[in-house]
This record gives sequence, C-alpha cells and structure tokens, in this order.
Amino acid sequence: MSQIYNSKKIIYLADDDEDDRLLFLDAVQELSLPVTVNTAEDGQQLLSALNKAAGSLPEIIFLDINMPVKNGFECLEEIRRGTLPLSGVKVIMLSTSSNAENIKRSYDLGADYYAVKPSTFKALKDLLQSIMEMDWSIAGRNKAEFLLV
Repeated sequence: MSQIYNSKKIIYLADDDEDDRLLFLDAVQELSLPVTVNTAEDGQQLLSALNKAAGSLPEIIFLDINMPVKNGFECLEEIRRGTLPLSGVKVIMLSTSSNAENIKRSYDLGADYYAVKPSTFKALKDLLQSIMEMDWSIAGRNKAEFLLV
C-alpha cells in the first residue's frame, strides 16, 4: 500500500496494473484534486489496509474487477457485508470491461457506480474531475446513472 498525494479527501485505488495506478495518480496530481490517494495491488491488500485504517476511512474506493488474490467482486462483497461505517463507503468499479454482466453484478453487489477505464489520459482526468465534483450527500445509487462514461 502506498500513499502519494496528500490533502483532504481520502480515496483508495485497488488495481493490479501498475501503469493504470500511475496514470490515475498522475491524473489526480495534474487536476490538483484535494485528495490523499492510497493504492493497493489487489483486493486483499485493499481490505487489509481498510481494516488497519478504521479511524480514517476513505470517501471513495475505486475498485478494479480483474485482480489476483481477491478480485473486485469479492472485495466489493466483503465491503458491503461489513459493519458500518465501512459498508457505507462509496465504491466505483473501474474496469476495462463494458460487459453487461459485469455491470449488473457490480450493481447487484452494491457498487455505487461503474466506470469503464478511459482510453486516453484526458478522458481519465475528465472522469476523475466529474466524480470529485459529485455531491455525494445526494448522489445515491441510481440504476439509470450507474454507468459512468
């Protein structure tokens, strides 16, 4: 688990692809987003970090689906069936797949949003900017707005 950029909101990114993690961190830094980003290489590493950080839980978890050790679905399931406040953390599934079954399963397991990984750095920055500008106090789970593109 590594911590890169410090400031206000705490967010976690679990993704086994090092390039994707670095692009995510670069996008956050270029946007000067007021966040602390913690990264994990797999779902088990994420869950261990979350359990250790019980006093400073993240506002948002970005969760890749296809990871070794514990995949994103297994991780999401554990987060949602856990005790509050962890079960109340916003989770955005982040995957290269736009497969309808993955999207449906993510929704059914309790993800707040599903985002297909953007193919350009600019699109990634745009996605992150729009997510960080969301008013999470009113942004609830809505099947019609579940897929972020």
